[in-house]
Amino acid sequence: MPITRETCERLTAGVARILRTGRLLSVRAADAVNGDLPSYGWSLLVPLETDGEQRCSALAARAGVDVSVASRQLAVLERSGHIERRPDPRDGRASLLHLTGAGAAALADARALRSDWATAALADWSEDDARLLGELLDRLAGDLDRAAPAPALSRVAS
Repeated sequence: MPITRETCERLTAGVARILRTGRLLSVRAADAVNGDLPSYGWSLLVPLETDGEQRCSALAARAGVDVSVASRQLAVLERSGHIERRPDPRDGRASLLHLTGAGAAALADARALRSDWATAALADWSEDDARLLGELLDRLAGDLDRAAPAPALSRVAS
């Protein structure tokens, strides 16, 4: 049976609230961890950590931003020592970006702060409830990914 409109609106409002809280936490974590790690750093650094070096266009697509926006943000991360670039051996006009030790350390510190915050926030939850929420959030994220419209080509081209 499909869910009601009221339930759908409650869920989307809850997701929006969690996203706002997450953005606020990201800003606070970035300030606490390293004043020069911008809040958007997370969405650009994590793919480098998980998937290795990449072009700006791939990172922009993963972060869901225009290539020009990602390029400016990556330049800040490069100046602060969180990433480095090297020429792409397959195309000398392009660069490959990779995470530095400082970038990996900033991510680890941000994760520790997020974990401490989540541990405090969930202190009154049972392990079963927390696991169930984790499973449901994973399911929701996958369903949202599958339902999302494809990005415009102009946003992911480089």
